[in-house]
Amino acid sequence: MPKECPPPLSHYPSITELLFDCDNTLVLSEVLAFEACAELANEILGKHNVDARYTGPALMADFVGQNFRGVVRGMEDKYQFELSDDERESYVKMEEDRVIATLKQKAQPCVGCNEELEKLAKSKKYGMAVVSSSALRRVVASVEKVDQAKYFPKDHIFSAATSLPKPTTKPDPAIYLHACKVIGVKPEECIAVEDSKSGTLSAVRAGIHTIAYTGSYEEEEKQAEIGKLLTSLGAKVVMTHWSQFEDCLATIEKS
Repeated sequence: MPKECPPPLSHYPSITELLFDCDNTLVLSEVLAFEACAELANEILGKHNVDARYTGPALMADFVGQNFRGVVRGMEDKYQFELSDDERESYVKMEEDRVIATLKQKAQPCVGCNEELEKLAKSKKYGMAVVSSSALRRVVASVEKVDQAKYFPKDHIFSAATSLPKPTTKPDPAIYLHACKVIGVKPEECIAVEDSKSGTLSAVRAGIHTIAYTGSYEEEEKQAEIGKLLTSLGAKVVMTHWSQFEDCLATIEKS
């Protein structure tokens, strides 16, 4: 059985908007995406005479929560080579196309997520938005594949890679601050749901109350490890299964 959320930690103002990360929070997409982009990452490394090679899980371990632009910059820093801006953007587009093709075939919703989104939509109590590091085309393809697009206004799906004047990636809080500005809410009036270190830091640094979701990690030991990490970074409660969402939400609202 899923564990219950911890008791209230502090006082919060009224919550009006729920902000959801996409990859491995709404949609089980990270493993599929990293498998698809590991091949391209290895092509880049080989072209620059770097012997190291990545599997999907290894790439995910190093760069989970970041978009491919962040992955490429991370590899440039780690392995001491440099791409031109045009080369980097060409690879970003290639990765986006490959990942989208994979997600359109294989993506599935996180277990229990669609049921909770349906309840929220019927309640009409909160606005809902998607706030992701991934490219907008990829996010839209993901939520459409798993029948979640109907829960989010088209202009309330935000991408750190696409929606900002200057592309960035989480843990930069810019995409969360941008989403709040566009929606017309204050950060303290929002709750974010995040599954990764970079995502949690992005939301927390934006001043948004954050639920740490660990249900996309298969092993209980790993769930506990990630939950501990994300709460140490500022997440207020841990959710191991989407069936706990209502209680986690209430924990923050009633404190």
